[in-house]
Amino acid sequence: MKRYRSILIIAICSVLAGGACVFGAGEKYEVSGELKKWHTVTLTFTGPETSETAEPNPFRDYRLSVTFVKGTKRYVVPGYYAADGNAAQTSTASGNKWRVHFVPDDVGRWSFGVSFRTGPDIALTGNPADGSATAFDGATGTLEIAPGDKTGRDHRAKGMLKYAGKRYLQFAETGEYFLKGGTDTPENFLAYADFDDTYDAGELKREGEAAGDKFIHHYAPHVKDWRPGDPAWKDGKGKGMIGALNYLASKGMNSVYFIPYNIDGGDGKDVWPWTNPKEKYRFDCSKLDQWETVFSHADKLGLMLHVVTQETENDQGLDGGDLGPQRKLYYRELIARFAHHLALTWNLGEEN
Repeated sequence: MKRYRSILIIAICSVLAGGACVFGAGEKYEVSGELKKWHTVTLTFTGPETSETAEPNPFRDYRLSVTFVKGTKRYVVPGYYAADGNAAQTSTASGNKWRVHFVPDDVGRWSFGVSFRTGPDIALTGNPADGSATAFDGATGTLEIAPGDKTGRDHRAKGMLKYAGKRYLQFAETGEYFLKGGTDTPENFLAYADFDDTYDAGELKREGEAAGDKFIHHYAPHVKDWRPGDPAWKDGKGKGMIGALNYLASKGMNSVYFIPYNIDGGDGKDVWPWTNPKEKYRFDCSKLDQWETVFSHADKLGLMLHVVTQETENDQGLDGGDLGPQRKLYYRELIARFAHHLALTWNLGEEN
């Protein structure tokens, strides 16, 4: 991976899960998640106050990367703008929180160094020296990672699902091979009424294609499959989808298939990660945080995330089919927000 910078020698602080660490001139970060092997550890930084619609664009004109190091292991993990840090519940589009997710693959002490740069379109560049340092750039810290303690279907008990040079994928911790047995429908699984700003974009339909609110999913029959203690958002939203995942897992399924982008000629016209279906450079923080709630629950149920990033009907929708700024930003945001999930397949094109 690209080297962003040597970790600066600043005051190092040890952090407990859910705690906070203060460094520099009043700057701080918060650590959440269980500090255990194969568990998601989230760092949330307090930085510039901005919004989804602001200039400079928080998605294009800022770049957060955190380098995690233990011995010879070195991982550079991209971060993202997280609005107020609780957007799944508040639906806010503004705030000063910036976030990165890291999954340690070893126990012991990990150190990390933070690169936070700003400049026009800096999110699309790979040069660590581009732009200028801002806010919490140069922050450092350590994480003390304990052994994992999960069992059963939970992916945190099995480790990351990886290509092992053989026919089947393999879990890194247990060595168990993965034989996919899951649903490949509905393709527009994420066209769910309880997600913020999710609707049927009828004006984008092809001639003769069905449109209307009744084509947005509610998963009402599966509300009964939601269990106390399961996640939800905004006073009980999400129970139908969470219940649907519970149902699939109860039937022995181990994967779920979906597309995060089906506009621009695709089937359905009801799933997009941006603030509206005609936008390509600004992302919907609350919607994507709600997706993250669902994906995290799938991890615990042992459901691999089969992410179909485009389909043959809309593979020319970003940059006219080229690898340009729209496509680069789309993949960077998906990776920053969701690549920490332990069992995830990036399907770069359905039917093509």
